[in-house]
Amino acid sequence: MILDTLDNLEKYASLNPLFPKAIEFVKNTDLAALPLGRNEIMGDEIFANVMEVQPRTKEEVPVEVHRKYIDIQIPISDDEVMGYIPLSALPEGEYSDANDVTLYPVGMLASDYVNVKRSMFTIFFPQDGHAPAVTPVKVKKIIIKIAVK
Repeated sequence: MILDTLDNLEKYASLNPLFPKAIEFVKNTDLAALPLGRNEIMGDEIFANVMEVQPRTKEEVPVEVHRKYIDIQIPISDDEVMGYIPLSALPEGEYSDANDVTLYPVGMLASDYVNVKRSMFTIFFPQDGHAPAVTPVKVKKIIIKIAVK
């Protein structure tokens, strides 16, 4: 997991050959103006999911893990708390290939939680269990999905 400010996003371009294109999209797009739903960037290799998450507590947010995609998550309208737990600390779970996700039971908490401000981002890799969208208010956010290379 990486947590940093959007001003530093370009410093992570070398982590994946598709990151420069994703970073270019973030830097050159009015993220707040993006419509909800899937926004195309580069087909199935890079796309942006824009959503509004409703208020939820840590106990209501399931831990999830992805195999095919790396997430760059950016809160747009307000701060958001995101949980983290290493994949190595999680039990074996049932993976959905169609949705690229292993969801763990609601109530299973992450080991750590961080407040991600609107000027920040997180990067979650396949080895990072995460529990995003913990918030007392509705938050518009963007998740850039980048194929693992």
